[in-house]
Amino acid sequence: MRLRPRRFSEEPEINFIPLIDVLLVILIFLMVTTTYSRFAELQINLPTAEANKPPERLDQIDVGVDAKGAYSINREVVSGSSRDALASQLKRAAASMKDPVIVINADAEASHQSVIRVMEAAQSAGYGKITFTIQTPR
Repeated sequence: MRLRPRRFSEEPEINFIPLIDVLLVILIFLMVTTTYSRFAELQINLPTAEANKPPERLDQIDVGVDAKGAYSINREVVSGSSRDALASQLKRAAASMKDPVIVINADAEASHQSVIRVMEAAQSAGYGKITFTIQTPR
C-alpha cells in the first residue's frame, strides 16, 4: 500500500530562445564584419535632358569625368590630369580607329574646366568629333 502520492517526474525541456538569441548575435556579427567589394570605376551622375536615344557608334572612345575631376578613358582610370596626358591616352585608346567619336560622360557636378580639358586633349590628339551623354528624366 502506498501512502505517499506519486511524484510526477518532469520531462526535460529544451528552451530555444537562448539559442535563437545567440544565432542572431552571430548573424549580426557576420553582417557587420563582412566586406563588400566595389569596382574601381568612377561614380558619375549624368546631367538630365530630354533627347532622342543616340545612335550606336562603332568607333567611339568613352571619356568619364567625375565630380572631383578624375578622368577615365574606356572605363580605365587615367593617372594624369593634364591636357597632354589625356591626349596621349586618347591616342592609345584610338590606336586602330580611323576617326573616333569622343563621348564625354561628365558628372553633373564636374567642373567646367575638367570638361574643357578633355575637349582640348581631343583637339590636340587630332579628333574633331566630340559629343556628350545625358541622363533622360524618368
